[in-house]
Amino acid sequence: MSGVNEIRSTFLEFFGKNDHAVVPSSPLVPRNDPTLMFTNAGMVQFKNVFTGVEKRPYHRAVTAQKCVRAGGKHNDLDNVGYTARHHTFFEMLGNFSFGDYFKDRAIELAWTLITKVYDLPEQRLLVTVYSEDDEAFGLWKKIAGLPDSRIIRIPTSDNFWAMGDTGPCGPCSEIFFDHGDHIPGGPPGSADADGDRFIEIWNLVFMQYEQLPGERIALPRPSIDTGMGLERISAVLQGTHDNYEIDLFRALIRASADATGVEADGRFKASHRVIADHLRAAAFLVADGVLPSNEGRGYVLRRIMRRAMRHAQLLGAKDPLMWRLVPVLVREMGQAYPELVRAEALITETLKLEETRFRKTLVRGLAILDEETAQLASGDTLKGDVAFTLYDTYGFPLDLTQDALKSRGIAVDTDGFQAAMERQRETARAAWAGSGEAATEAVWFGLRERIGATEFLGYATETAEGVVAALVKDGQAVEALVAGDSGFVVLNQTPFYAESGGQVGDVGTMAGSDVRVRVTETQKKLGDLFVHGVNVEHGRLTVGLPLELTVDPDRRGAIRANHSATHLLHEALRLVLGDHVAQKGSLVAPDRLRFDISHPKPITADELEKVEDIANDIVLQNTPVVTRLMAVDEAITSGARALFGEKYGEEVRVVSMGLSPGGNGAPYSVELCGGTHVARTGDIGLVTVVGESAVAAGVRRIEAMTGRMARKHAAQLAHTAKAAAAELRAPLDELVPRISGLMEERRKLERDLAETRKRLAMGGGSGGADGIQTVGAIKLMAKTVSGIELKDLKSLADEGKKQLGSGVVAIVGVTEDGKAGLVVGVTADLAGQFNAVDLVRKGAEALGGKGGGGRPDMAQAGGPDGAKADVALKAISEALAAG
Repeated sequence: MSGVNEIRSTFLEFFGKNDHAVVPSSPLVPRNDPTLMFTNAGMVQFKNVFTGVEKRPYHRAVTAQKCVRAGGKHNDLDNVGYTARHHTFFEMLGNFSFGDYFKDRAIELAWTLITKVYDLPEQRLLVTVYSEDDEAFGLWKKIAGLPDSRIIRIPTSDNFWAMGDTGPCGPCSEIFFDHGDHIPGGPPGSADADGDRFIEIWNLVFMQYEQLPGERIALPRPSIDTGMGLERISAVLQGTHDNYEIDLFRALIRASADATGVEADGRFKASHRVIADHLRAAAFLVADGVLPSNEGRGYVLRRIMRRAMRHAQLLGAKDPLMWRLVPVLVREMGQAYPELVRAEALITETLKLEETRFRKTLVRGLAILDEETAQLASGDTLKGDVAFTLYDTYGFPLDLTQDALKSRGIAVDTDGFQAAMERQRETARAAWAGSGEAATEAVWFGLRERIGATEFLGYATETAEGVVAALVKDGQAVEALVAGDSGFVVLNQTPFYAESGGQVGDVGTMAGSDVRVRVTETQKKLGDLFVHGVNVEHGRLTVGLPLELTVDPDRRGAIRANHSATHLLHEALRLVLGDHVAQKGSLVAPDRLRFDISHPKPITADELEKVEDIANDIVLQNTPVVTRLMAVDEAITSGARALFGEKYGEEVRVVSMGLSPGGNGAPYSVELCGGTHVARTGDIGLVTVVGESAVAAGVRRIEAMTGRMARKHAAQLAHTAKAAAAELRAPLDELVPRISGLMEERRKLERDLAETRKRLAMGGGSGGADGIQTVGAIKLMAKTVSGIELKDLKSLADEGKKQLGSGVVAIVGVTEDGKAGLVVGVTADLAGQFNAVDLVRKGAEALGGKGGGGRPDMAQAGGPDGAKADVALKAISEALAAG
């Protein structure tokens, strides 16, 4: 038994055979502890079980828990790569008893596994116990047969575990392995305890007390919480004291060396180790829904990624490296953690994009850093304001500056850096002037930590009772709101749905002892804090007050129908347009629904009709809408559609609607969704698509209505059609052909009218019979016309040239708003003597216009002053006379 995967599976199988439920690792983003940035121990997912808040169907459990320590008080980032046992990502093996077995059984199981299953030599093991824990001391002697000299009493808090200042706590017992006297270091509790000879491999926590303010009492059902680092025990079982020498890390380090061409164990050994460790952390965080950003968990992920990418650059990698190592990681760990396999493409693309961006920052920052430190030697310190400028101006993080200078023995003035940071904050505060929404957001963080998440009851009810947990007015927590005040209310539980997933928030009322409140909106802060925007209509609303809560039922009903219709239309669009259709965003409101889909071209009227027909067929089935709580993996495996970009917890709501048109009994639509829905598809009433448009390249927007609004829309269309049929004195079913006939008749009349106007226009005008006059030896047809489209003036000029045979035609058309267009035509025999462009420009000047253009035989211009038409024609006549 030497491989990491075998060591892990053996641990799980051993405790599984000893009546422990094998519980999958919880996500790295804790679901039940808002005070933690990342899951950092195996007991995190069981915290509420230990405190009694949560009940599980088992009393014993075993896990291999993925953990990250790279932020907050558990931050090992700076040591990773330079020591034998520091990691950002690690696996914690643990067995747990929730009021079932206690110290004797925990010690028996641990000793059996280590000495009989893992076959570690007993003479190389020793244990520690809390100095006052005589019971544990005696059990180790009895069960393991250890002599007193190898059971070490530790009087410090290192061997007494507590969840916090209050809550469950108890003594610990740690198991150590002796790597041998060839490695420096002494046993635990000695002056040389920090050496590498004696390594802690397993910590057993005996949770037997509850710490109350001022006193510690015994728990009625003591529990067990243990933790054994997989990397540490693997190193022991593989005969090394260095975690980075185990098979898993050697595979990752070998891949890094092969990709860079740099020897794994040479002078760049630390860089390969950083890359191997950080690759694991980054990949697992991305798989659990964390993406790089400039704040919170995303910022820690970005630091981890960029530190590894910095070391890739030190290894001489010319192109992004990290993404090329993902297949090796998936091969090594994908079987134990299938989320790596599912997210491999996302992990790969995220790493590649981040490293491409970071390399640009790195080149710029390192050049400046080299310049600033050129005169510094080992033992010197870089000024804090220089480090801050690198961070603030060039995006070069402080830890990256420290890491880049570490090999040269140059420190960074972190106090100076923080001082520069604070000066910038003060400047920002001064410039803020107290305005902007962001100024009010900070209040929710403190409230969330103090009062916890809001329990949502609105899936099952629209009325409930709740207790006021916090009140906020003008961005500040307050103790009361009085009649006339507007503010925000946070409750311990609520039936009001908070705006999320495209669905708008609920409105309604709150009422209590001599107080009445109107709820105008419901928002969600920090993921699970429901915040109700309110107007106090009567009385005094105070923290701690119990209230009766009532959601506006009609509005909620309309929203439910629209949300359910969104699911039906989404699936219908996939059936009609193809599997490429994916929802890209939505709005579910009481009066309408709207959602965007990926589709490369406009959706035709026939396609929309088919979509609408399919959706309404499902409505008419009137089958129950089934909602189930499922493990997210199970839900997706079963075919439920998940919206890209949405974050899902361990348990998800899976909403199934209708029966597939294929007649195989399969559900028509199955989606992961946290919104509210109708009880039966028939409750939707009617689905009407009222619009389709483009919102971006490859994205189309669908707008629709349901129920009463859809009926009103249909009634309005029917009323309009009936009114049109009555106006035309035609039966309703003949309305379309009658309108088509009238339109064709109108187009014919318009064509005839235009021709008539042209003939009339050419039949008279100024300047003699038919507007023809002789200027010198040249015939000039000069006319002013109205009621003629300016675009038709050229055809009139052509007609005039035919009438003249030889001569010049000048026609001014005056529009209804008094503007003018001018056309001049010259017959072919005179084109060498007169230029139509020159003549039209003369006329345009009189009309108040400039320029004009065309050919020598036909030119056109215009002007704003149609009243000067005769002046324009006279100017052309004079130009002919002169020329």
